[in-house]
Amino acid sequence: MSPAPQPSAHADDPHFMTRSNWLRAAVLGANDGIVSVSSIIVGVAAADPDPRAIAIAGVAGLAAGAMSMAAGEYVSVSSQSDTERADMAREAEALQADPEGEMQELAEIYEARGLSPETAAQVARELHAHDALSAHMRDEIGVTEVSSANPLQAAFASGVTFSVAAIWPVLAAILAPSALVIPVVLVVTLLLLAVLGALGARTGGAPMGRAALRVVLWGAFAMGVTAAVGALFGVAV
Repeated sequence: MSPAPQPSAHADDPHFMTRSNWLRAAVLGANDGIVSVSSIIVGVAAADPDPRAIAIAGVAGLAAGAMSMAAGEYVSVSSQSDTERADMAREAEALQADPEGEMQELAEIYEARGLSPETAAQVARELHAHDALSAHMRDEIGVTEVSSANPLQAAFASGVTFSVAAIWPVLAAILAPSALVIPVVLVVTLLLLAVLGALGARTGGAPMGRAALRVVLWGAFAMGVTAAVGALFGVAV
């Protein structure tokens, strides 16, 4: 089900879907690290500007958040991986029990995609002769070596990027004067979010401006709500 990667037909103009799994987890981890830890700091500072309380809250949020993101990614992607393996087992049983019927099913899929009945039947026959299970996993179920779940990769990418991203608002809060903690953290956070959005888009080969704006707007909204709650109730959120 996981054949060796094939050489690209156009190496000078690569596709970026091969990066989608780890890139999604990395962007999610970094975005959550920036937004959640900054929101904690802003919420605490709005309720109690004591530097020690702010530093403790920021460091605690970083540590807890990184572990939570890594564990959450591992558990959720493992569930996806379990589903893929179960589908593979069922498909292997079906191929063993009724190979002709499964080959006809594959031919019908190709015919529905635009091939003539004769060509669809030939393609199905040749793919069955080469690697029937991979053909069905890819074209019937939609699982490929690119989209296949990788729990450890997702957990590592999410946990590491959360920590790397979250450390910056924590340092900004610690180094900023007490009276300027909130504005300094807000400015640093918005800059980080813009950089994250642009880098994520560039890594995935997408337009950077729109991605950066999207990440900044949602991050600013999250921090604004948290700061408002902290100021309104006088509690650390």
